[in-house]
Amino acid sequence: MNTSREFFHQLIHLYRPFENHLNIQLAKHDLYRAQWTILFYLSNNGSTSLVELSNYQGVEKPTITRTINRLEELGYVEQLPSHDKREKRMQLTLLGKNVYEDVRVTIDAYEQNILKGISETDQLKAIQMMDEIRNNILEQGAK
Repeated sequence: MNTSREFFHQLIHLYRPFENHLNIQLAKHDLYRAQWTILFYLSNNGSTSLVELSNYQGVEKPTITRTINRLEELGYVEQLPSHDKREKRMQLTLLGKNVYEDVRVTIDAYEQNILKGISETDQLKAIQMMDEIRNNILEQGAK
């Protein structure tokens, strides 16, 4: 058996069901994963630019712009005044902060359920491993 081949097969095999079931949980709050990821980022990092969000999610800026526009329509995010007209900085509104906290309860329950039987030590090892793999991927892309 080729271990690395099996590792990535399992990773791909895991990702789609995880995202599909995550979207089911988020649908209870009329959100999708891309929207949730932005709310998560803003809640944990404060205000940010669309370029930073684009880099964080690994998607093109127009994709972020569409998602941000929808979150603005919902009243969850707002644009901060800026001296640089080229940079659009966003932050959570009070409503956005409240929605984030409500959704966080749902997502925490979902995540705890799917991590059932996996020790915190193993979770921390997996987090470290995924971070190392991501860094290796980014380094490869920079070459």
